[in-house]
Amino acid sequence: MLEIDRLGAVVRDERPWGAFERFTLNEPSTVKIITVRPGQKLSLQRHEHRDELWVALDPGLVFEIDGEVTRPDVGDRVLIRARQLHRLSCEGEAPARILEIAFGHFDEEDIERLEDAYGRA
Repeated sequence: MLEIDRLGAVVRDERPWGAFERFTLNEPSTVKIITVRPGQKLSLQRHEHRDELWVALDPGLVFEIDGEVTRPDVGDRVLIRARQLHRLSCEGEAPARILEIAFGHFDEEDIERLEDAYGRA
């Protein structure tokens, strides 16, 4: 699994009650939870103006980044840099989710689709 923290900036802080991880602090970002249905996939795409950090929340996901395919464990994370080709899919029997944190200027128009199962490329 590609284990890339955003510029080493993910901070883990231990507390008496447990711990937390901080992914961003006082910077422009957009946070989404993306759910993919079994057998479905997002378009093969890239962005010009943002990096994305993906965190696997459920089993059954497939990450494709610059042609490298990985099947993350729950909790695994990967950083997708601006202009990197990427796609998310679900090969499990149940819907699967990621936490996506987009860093930089977020605009749904900043998507270049190279392949798309839904005719949007």
